[in-house]
Formats: sequence, structure tokens, C-alpha cells
Amino acid sequence: MNQHIPLAERIRPHSLDEMIGQEHLVGKGSILRTAIEQGRIPSMIFWGPPGTGKTTLANIIATHLKVPFFQLSAISAGVKEVREVIAEAKEKTGAVLFIDEIHRFNKGQQDALLGAVEKGIITLIGATTENPSFEVNAALLSRCQVYVLKALDKEDLVKLMETALQKDIFLREKKISLKETEALLNISGGDGRKLLNLLEIVAEALTGSKTNEITDDLVMKVAQKKNCAL
Repeated sequence: MNQHIPLAERIRPHSLDEMIGQEHLVGKGSILRTAIEQGRIPSMIFWGPPGTGKTTLANIIATHLKVPFFQLSAISAGVKEVREVIAEAKEKTGAVLFIDEIHRFNKGQQDALLGAVEKGIITLIGATTENPSFEVNAALLSRCQVYVLKALDKEDLVKLMETALQKDIFLREKKISLKETEALLNISGGDGRKLLNLLEIVAEALTGSKTNEITDDLVMKVAQKKNCAL
């Protein structure tokens, strides 16, 4: 495992049982979990705040279905990239196309997806922080199920950090203790990815220190130095 890979990526869950939060979507007996376990999922839009697990959930779905997984960012991809993925997907038996920030696609870019979604060439999973009713055109939206991801609560976020300290081989070696968590939680603003990035920076600051405890005071000092504070 490469330490230069961000912590959030190093400990990204690979199964529904490993996911933290979104119990209403991935909990046993939930509609989405049942559909995933049965291998029959519709095209869908994940709507929720940053750092709540939209990309992770898309990856888990593709892994569970054992189908090719394509990922595009609406910030950098256009119609050309969409058509290239569709052409490649036609040669395979089913494929998942994950488009992050799909609300940034204009009507023409969204329309380029319609035929492939209708024919089942791709299963589209779009992620957005904006209300899809206003940001995704009606024709595409009508072919997708919208699932709302909730902001992670304090218990979820603390569990996320504890999991990282136990699961990540680089952090585990440091034997770090979470003495205080308020500063980490406040600065990250409920964004799980941002929280893990900050945790990793603070953990690095403990290298060579006489203590292995993370305190609010330490977090504030590191955040100010790294300009992480909101």
C-alpha cells in the first residue's frame, strides 16, 4: 500500500457491511441493499453533502455486480468521453458508469447518456450535491431512481476515525489515541473525506513527538499551520 495515496482512498470500504453511515440505504432489509444483493439495480442519482459516501457506494455496487466500472468527473469530462465509455461498454455485458458532480453536465452532455441508459448498455450512477430535480434534465431523471445520502452524524464520524486508526497500516503503527475529537469534527464540517485528510495531517504532526494523543489544541495548531480551518 502506497502511503502517498490519500487515507480516504486507502481505507475505502469494499462492501456494504463496511460502510459507515447511510443505514437507511445500506442497512439490512433496505430497498437499495436488497436490489444490490439481488443484482438488479436501476440507474440512479445519489444526492447528498460532500464526503458522505457517494463514490464509495458506487464502487461497492460495481464490485458486487462484478461488472466493469467506469468513472468520469463532470468537471473535466464531456460528450466525447461519455461516448467513448458507452462504446466500450457495448462490448461488455453490463457496465456501471459513475459520473461525479453530474449537475455540472449541460443538457447536451446529459442527453448523450439517454440512449445507453434506456437500452441498458450502461447503468448510470450520478452523484450530486445539488437537488437533481433542478439540475438533472427531466428525460434523464425519469430514468433514474434518486437516493438521498444524509450528512454523517458525530457518532459516524468518530467511528470513521477509529476505523482509520485501526485499519490503515501506516496509522496503526503510530498507535495514536483520540483523546479529543471536537476540533477535528468542527473543522471537517461533517465531510468524511475532509475529516480523514485532516486526521492524516494531524497524525503526521505527531511523528517524533513524545505523545501519541490527538487533542483539540494540537488539531487547531496543525489546521492553522496547514490552512485547513474553515
